[in-house]
This record gives sequence, C-alpha cells and structure tokens, in this order.
Amino acid sequence: MSTTTLPSLSAPASPRLSRRRFLASGASAGLVVAFHIPFPGKAAAQGTDTQEINAWVVVRPDDTVVIRIARSEMGQGSLTGLAQLVAEELECDWAKVTTEYPTPGQNLARNRAWGNFSTGGSRGIRESHDYVRKGGATARMMLVQAAANEWKVPVSECRAANSLITHTPSGRSVSYGKVAVAASRLAPPAEVMLKDPKDWKLVGKRLARLDTQDKVTGKQVYGADLKLPGMLNAAIKDCPVFGGKVKSFNAAAIEKRPGVKKVLAVGDSAVAVVADTWWRAKTALDALPIEWDNGPNAANSSAGVAQMLKAGLDAPDAAVGNQNGDAKAALASAARRIEAVYAYPHQNHATMEPMNATARWTPERCEVWTPTQNGEAALAAASEAAGLPVAKCEVYKIHLGGGFGRRGAVHDWVRQAVDIAKQMPGVPVKLLWSREEDMLHGRYHPVTQCKLQAGLDAQGNVTALHMRISGQSILAGVAPQNIRNGLDPVQFQGLNAPGPEASIGYSFPNLLIDHAMRNPSVPPGFWRGVNLNQNTIYLESFIDEIAFATKQDPLALRRKLMGNHPKHLAVLNAVAERVKWGVAPPDVGGQKVYRGLAQTMGFGSYVAACAEVSVSPDGVLKVHRIVAATDPGYAVNPQQIEAQVEGSFAYGLSAALFGECTQKDGRMEQDNFSTYPVVQMQHMPAVETIIVASGGFWGGVGEPTIAVAAPAVLNAVFAATGKRIRDLPLKNHDLKKA
Repeated sequence: MSTTTLPSLSAPASPRLSRRRFLASGASAGLVVAFHIPFPGKAAAQGTDTQEINAWVVVRPDDTVVIRIARSEMGQGSLTGLAQLVAEELECDWAKVTTEYPTPGQNLARNRAWGNFSTGGSRGIRESHDYVRKGGATARMMLVQAAANEWKVPVSECRAANSLITHTPSGRSVSYGKVAVAASRLAPPAEVMLKDPKDWKLVGKRLARLDTQDKVTGKQVYGADLKLPGMLNAAIKDCPVFGGKVKSFNAAAIEKRPGVKKVLAVGDSAVAVVADTWWRAKTALDALPIEWDNGPNAANSSAGVAQMLKAGLDAPDAAVGNQNGDAKAALASAARRIEAVYAYPHQNHATMEPMNATARWTPERCEVWTPTQNGEAALAAASEAAGLPVAKCEVYKIHLGGGFGRRGAVHDWVRQAVDIAKQMPGVPVKLLWSREEDMLHGRYHPVTQCKLQAGLDAQGNVTALHMRISGQSILAGVAPQNIRNGLDPVQFQGLNAPGPEASIGYSFPNLLIDHAMRNPSVPPGFWRGVNLNQNTIYLESFIDEIAFATKQDPLALRRKLMGNHPKHLAVLNAVAERVKWGVAPPDVGGQKVYRGLAQTMGFGSYVAACAEVSVSPDGVLKVHRIVAATDPGYAVNPQQIEAQVEGSFAYGLSAALFGECTQKDGRMEQDNFSTYPVVQMQHMPAVETIIVASGGFWGGVGEPTIAVAAPAVLNAVFAATGKRIRDLPLKNHDLKKA
C-alpha cells in the first residue's frame, strides 16, 4: 500500500502523548505493555456503508480482503505472518488478501484498537498473535451472522470457508463481499473461540510473502523514494562529536547556489540545507563553512572507554541479575579455577536505507511520512517537535529499508524533519541523511567487557560460575526511567533465571551474574539481538574453555549442564544430530574443517548452531556451513523462519568478522561501508535451518539466531587454530595456527 494515499484524519482531542510514555510501553526490548483490544462498532465512526468489519478486516464487494497490520515491515516478514494469523481465523481466500497500515493517529482516536505499534524485540507476532487472531475470528462470526440473518436461518447451520458462507442444510452460499456491509452493522460477539492449532490451514504453511512482487519489481515505495507535490529536499549535518553543538555557520557562502532555498539551524547541534533536489542540498551543505563547539567529549576515545570498563570488572558495586548458592565462596574453595576476560565493541546498525522522514507543518497540523519501527513513538516525537497536540499530528508508516532497532526507540530524524518543516510552513520537506551522517550519528550496540570465573572440583565438575559484565546500559541511554536501583534488566538477556524470556540454559550449583554499569558518551541503542549477542559469546566461548581445560567434549559438557533445560537441549541435540557430531567433517579444498557449537535462549525462542570452518596456513578464515535449529513454539511460516535464520547469520557474521566502531577525539571513525564493511557473497556460508516447533508458546524469530553466529564460529576457530579469540571483530586477529 502506498502510504501517500492514506487519508488525512482530524482525530478527536486526546491526551498529550509523550515520547517517554511510548519508550516505556514497548519500544525497548524486553519491556511489555498490557492492554485490552476493543472491537468497537464502526457505523457511527466510519459511515453506514463501510466494508470494515472490525479494526483488522475490511472486505470489499469483489471479495478482496484488506488486513490491517499495526506492526512494521522491515524485511522480516511480519506483514505476511500477521496476515496469515488473521486470515486463518477469518477463513478467507488467501489469494485475495492484501494489507495496509493503520496510522498511529487513528489508533489513538479509536482507543488503541490495533494495540501496540512497536516492532522490535522479535515481538511482532509473539505479542500480538492472540488479539489479531481474535480480530479475524470476530470478523468471520459477524460475516456468518449477517448471512444467517439474510437467509433467516440459525447461525449454527452456516459454515465459512475460503471467503464463502454456506448454509449446510440447503446448500445456499454467499461470498463475504456480498454481506460485508450488513456484517459491519452488527455488534461483535461477546466471546470468540480460536482454532485449535491442529486445525490450522494457513498457519504453519510455506506461503509466499505478500510484499515480494512489489519489492522485486521496484513498485514498493520506501521513505527515501517518497515524492509529494511541491516537495523540497533537505540534507543535514550534526556535530560529529557526541554532545557537541554548532558555534556558527556562514549561510551567505552557499545560499546563492542553484536550487538552494534555505540554510537553517536544527536544534543547537545541526545545520540543514533545503533545496529543490537532495543532491543540491547535500553538495551545498558540504561547502557550508561550519564552526563546531565540540563540547565536553572531544577527548574521548575507545582506549579510554576500554580502561573504564576494565575497572568495572573488579569494582565492588554491581547489580545482580541472576544468582543461586554462594558463587564467591565456592570459587574461593574450588580445587581449580578458570578465568577469562572477553570484550565486545560498539557496532552500527548500518541499515541500507539511511534515516529519513518527510514532514509538512502548519500552525494547525503536522504530518510525517517515515519508515519507523514504532508509529506511536514517531507520532509522539512529531507532536513534541511540532509544538502541537497529538490530535493535530499524524504519522504515515512506510516499509523500512532495514530497521535492526535503529528506527524504534529513538526518532531523532523525525524531530529534525519536523523542525525543518516548521521553519518552512506549509511546504512538504523530505529530510534524508547521507550515509556518513547515518554512520556518525547512530545509536550504537553497547560496548561491554566480561570477566568469567569457573570453580572446579577435583573431578573437573563445575562447582561455581561468576560472570561480571562491565559496560554500557541501553536503558540508561533511551529509557532511564526503567532503571531500578542501578539494574538494567535487559542487560542479562540469555542469562536470566529459568523462565519464558532469555533464560540461561545451564545449571550450576553456585551462580552469580552481575553488571557494573559504565556508560561512555557514545549513545547506545537496541541493535538487532541486543545484549543476547555478547552474553552468548561470553558464556558459550567460556563453556568451550572449560571443556578444553577439563578434556571434555564440548557437546558432552553442555549436555551434562543442561539436564534441567530440555528445550535448550533439544535444539542443541537437533544440530548435533544433523552435523553428525563426533564424526569428523570432510576436508574442503584440501583443508581440514573444524566445528564449533553454541546455544542460547532469547526473545522467547531456543536456538543452537554448529559452524564448520577452515583456516588456511596463512590465516584466512572460511566459514563453510552453519547448521541452526530454532524452537519458536509455533512456526507461523516455515519459509519465513528459514529466511530469517539465514539473514540472522548474515548480520551476525558481519558483526563477528568486521563489525567495530571506534571512537577518536569524541567521534566515530567509521563513516561509510569502506570503513565499516559487511559480509559479501564470498563470506556467506551455506545455512541449514532445522525448525523444532514444539508448540505451547510463541517465540520470536528475527533476532535470537544472531547470538549464536559469533560464538559458534569462535569455538570452531579455536578448534582449528588453538587460538582463543576473546574480543571482536575477527579482522583484528592473526588466525595463523598457534
């Protein structure tokens, strides 16, 4: 759906919406908001001849079914998966299904009828499956009731299938489109029964994505492509030093250049040029003399951050995330101790589509068109920047050219676009960040270090484990109101006590996992996989270190520690069986191939992987194959799960092999893909996906697998070279055999 065709609604007055409210209500991974989803009667609000059955379903006279999707599509396939869930209960013809985004303004005007607009933390399906299915089931029941009313027969004698309602005794039938208007006038049923999973017809099937054709034909409009009548274009440059400001700029030097309309300040730290084309705006901005006030962080560096984090490894103050027994006492009395220190760098989201938004502001109304992972948070940001109540603002969501968390919790580009538009009333202005601006002003994966200590008895059994994480808190940067007594609960992803979210997969007699918060000036953000990424590297690499030190097989040791964690163990066993662990893999190109294992649980799902690698005599690493198992509980679309797992390894291997953002003189040194490379085709291994859908719960798919990419490869590299790599990326290391 082209968002440019969405109506401009004048929503009724509603309470002022703050950005903080939406950050607290779901923009942050691991945070949950609970709400009731109403199915209000629409006739009064939408007109008496509407084909809207409820908030989720519109049925047109030609039997086309429009399913409204509140979550954002950014390549992960939620658009198709959520539509499958609604269509399953609706019993409609899948061939006639299409989708559209409702707007966050409409959502507020209708008492949040679509619920949470946040798309992050792999929550798109796992947190909305229940109420979107009820939306489909409710619409089906209303359509069937409308047909029964027309025929004057008991509704119990009618059945729906494939967008057709049949009166079983007489054989009469009518299509959904013929009774849609009548159905829209009915009150929704008080109770809705959902299908038993064993009766699913669409869910669990490998259905083609609904957005593929538009994407491969170029029809899909992204934010960077958007065009509106009379639109101007803006390029922006923010102070390259975090916390710095603009001291002065000489607008006269460029304002006479062809196409330039305006040179203006944006906030206290940025300057923008507005022109008839983006390239003219960008080249004029490059020529603009700007003097920066670099502020208090101008001397900061990655080396200084590393020293700050190192001090936190032994600091007495730390927030405890998980513990049982007395790990410190057990370590003190252990027959043997093993210790290692790991580190994880800042990393960039590096979305293919840089940040962008188009805004139009008048004293009466502000409208924004933008790719966003959270339409309601974008609306809150637009309202605050516009100086207008939410009821006088609207955001139209557009498919994202990549999100990875960058377009979720913080909407700095939206605020900038509105600020610019506010200085040019009535004119739509599209702000598009350059690649350099996008790289230098991201919200970066947090930097951390971790000291791990294991205590062993005389027989080599693990008696205690202490993990001390020192480093950056995301919540401290984006939602500080959610920090409680120095504890950031998101910090311990993959290390939590047994439960439904991000729990550790091993049992130790004595365990202590704590965090010494150390926040540098580099702004943090939710980066795909979030803290599960580094925590899995730390724990899974250290488990291998224990196995090597005690002369145990890495798989055998894991199995010994996982007796109380059957779902963790099941995915690990599935991988081990597929690769035939214990039987050496065949050589490739005359080089011996080695294996490494990793497993974790995050975003409600259980994942494991085995990487097969070779390292040439001159230290060149080749990842040949990765076998991965995932248990998301229910598998909505197996084809999409496979695509997500493959994409996760592409993203995770980019981070493991190349991903590092370093700070010098208060600014990031990496400003484009020439200095921040990502995996290319020659780096990508064959990926085999095993879906272990055990049922009974709903887990996420888009993020958990990323976490096992790096540790599986690192453990395989150790097997191949004898070198234990404890800090990433691998490009910084000599991998010649030790």
